[in-house]
Amino acid sequence: MSSLESSIAAADSHSHTTLVPAKVIQPAWVRTMHWINAVAMILMIMSGWQIYNASPLFDFHFSKSITLGGWLGGALLWHFAAMWLLTINGLAYVITGLATGRFRKKLLPITPGGVLSDVKAALTFRLGHDDLTTYNSVQKLLYAGIIAVGIVIVLSGLSIWKPVQLQYLTALFGGYDVARYVHFVCMSAIVAFLIVHVALALLVPKSLRAMIIGR
Repeated sequence: MSSLESSIAAADSHSHTTLVPAKVIQPAWVRTMHWINAVAMILMIMSGWQIYNASPLFDFHFSKSITLGGWLGGALLWHFAAMWLLTINGLAYVITGLATGRFRKKLLPITPGGVLSDVKAALTFRLGHDDLTTYNSVQKLLYAGIIAVGIVIVLSGLSIWKPVQLQYLTALFGGYDVARYVHFVCMSAIVAFLIVHVALALLVPKSLRAMIIGR
């Protein structure tokens, strides 16, 4: 066979080669709900800081430059609007995650030994991120933990918002004042999670790409 015939045969063979699409890492429903949750959380945190400034729990205030609403009334409007967005979208996320088996597949099992091993690997820069479809033990713990924190912050927020109508829920937290501290601690945990989450996304850009385009 001449070189020309070989080239034609190779080209013909290549044209019949089936292209395998990139594997979907983050399905569309996960990506959509993830970004809605992110926007809702940021709005709630910034407006929540403005609400906090009106009646601080500790001896400090948040800078006006990082708050939302301008004043207490405006901040409350933003907070309540974002609250419904976060609650509805978060509830849909949890239900869908349970129904599809994603939570069971992605977040379980979580073992102390696995967490300690992965923490040690991370501290020595040996924790791999080659397979984005599988979470390591630290990721599992963080993601499961932030879901739990999200549930608690919504419940504590409701008990602060309607302490009379939801008096049994408020009592479950130990009263209105204690519920405010619980709400603040949960907010702090979410902020810490967001900082770590964004830092890891910047360190592993392909994980951010997967959350934008799915692959």
